[in-house]
Amino acid sequence: MALTTRRRALTTLGAALTGAVALPATRAVAGDNRHGPRPLRRAHAHNDYEHPRPLLDALDHRFTSVEADIYLVGGQLLVAHDPEDLDPARTLESLYLDPLAARVRAHHGSVYRGHREPLQLLIDIKTEGASTYLELDRHLARYKHLFTTYAHGRVFPGPVTAVISGDRAARVPMAAQTSRRAFYDGRLADLGGSAPASFIPLISDNWTNHFTWRGTGAFPAVERQKLHGIVQAAHARGQRVRFWATPDTPGPERDALWTELVAADVDHLNTDDLEGLEAFLDAHDRA
Repeated sequence: MALTTRRRALTTLGAALTGAVALPATRAVAGDNRHGPRPLRRAHAHNDYEHPRPLLDALDHRFTSVEADIYLVGGQLLVAHDPEDLDPARTLESLYLDPLAARVRAHHGSVYRGHREPLQLLIDIKTEGASTYLELDRHLARYKHLFTTYAHGRVFPGPVTAVISGDRAARVPMAAQTSRRAFYDGRLADLGGSAPASFIPLISDNWTNHFTWRGTGAFPAVERQKLHGIVQAAHARGQRVRFWATPDTPGPERDALWTELVAADVDHLNTDDLEGLEAFLDAHDRA
């Protein structure tokens, strides 16, 4: 069974771009109700830009965290998983920032109508981290009132919280800023370190580097204790937890591992299978 999240095949570029620049999804805003569908607080969309309607497919399935891989190319921030997939039309603005800004305007200040919790936008930097982050910072500055900000020791929540992952060189220029519109994605090595949650609100790591269990058979007691300890330590510091490289093939192994992650109160479950995780979390809430 594949251990890493699988990539979804792209449909035509035209369909992807149509979805990218559309106004908020019909399902999410139909009827203009005071409260829209209940967001799934643990649902993280890995590589949702490879779905037919980047971002909007994830939001239609009520995800509260989405991920975009970016490359800095000639001053543009292009979204792609691999360099050979780069397309100058597929920018961070067109696929994510502009649709989010339009949706927040339509929903009077929130991504999900009637729900004030920020959407997490995890931005995975694929090119050199410092220069890419500084360009990204300039791009984010164009979207006033959209992003959670840090300024002189205080955090001011916004509709979207940008968290920077990927190339580790982004950390230095971020840490030097007294005000910024993004936060840093830490690793387990950062757990208990000196950086506060106002800089590192998220602890992410590769599941396979820390656990042997892949959902088959019983979860070893020592590993379950380790998982719960990680989550408790992070939460005590106001940080959230996410693992990538967890099983993502539908079946009992994936369900077993997801069940253990929920039981441990892991904050974000990582998937490319939007429908599968939505159904799992809905069933779990009904149980």
